[in-house]
Amino acid sequence: MKLTKRAHEALRGVTAAAEKRTSARIAVVTVPVSDRYDLYPLVFGAVVGFLVFSVLAGFFHHLALREAFLITAAVAGAATLALEIMTLRLMIVPRHAKNWECWELAHRAFASRILAQNDRKTGICLFVSLGERYVEVVTDRDVDLHIPQTIWDAIIQEFLAEAKQGRLGTALPKAVDACATVLAQYYPPV
Repeated sequence: MKLTKRAHEALRGVTAAAEKRTSARIAVVTVPVSDRYDLYPLVFGAVVGFLVFSVLAGFFHHLALREAFLITAAVAGAATLALEIMTLRLMIVPRHAKNWECWELAHRAFASRILAQNDRKTGICLFVSLGERYVEVVTDRDVDLHIPQTIWDAIIQEFLAEAKQGRLGTALPKAVDACATVLAQYYPPV
């Protein structure tokens, strides 16, 4: 999944229009991936190398140590290099690790785009990590008191259903509009 330049521009326009409908701040953050997961290719390559060397040692007794080492190094190196492709890398990263990285980046984005602003307006951050297929609406304490999490979960589910059909460029603006509609009920424009 990837947002085109046209979709980014449309999203900026929808977000600006949405913020005019409410006194709350709405931040939309989309990232290709939440982390590079740089350690995973090395660890995976080492594990593959260990497994290959174990198989060679256990079943190919006639191989010289030098040959076994070269085969092991070649396979481990190939596995590590193959995982430089981010799509493959994301396949080996455990779901909980990806969710943690996404959650952490979402909350940092919320802190920098909502909490750190001088005007101290209440607000939300709609965070989408495309590579991990992770979506979260991060809200401040005041929004949490007025709007139940089930509302945000419904918006996320609707977004995900449309995005899975390959319509990310239309799903994201609809999600922003839905967030603004909910916020406008509790935080009308001033």
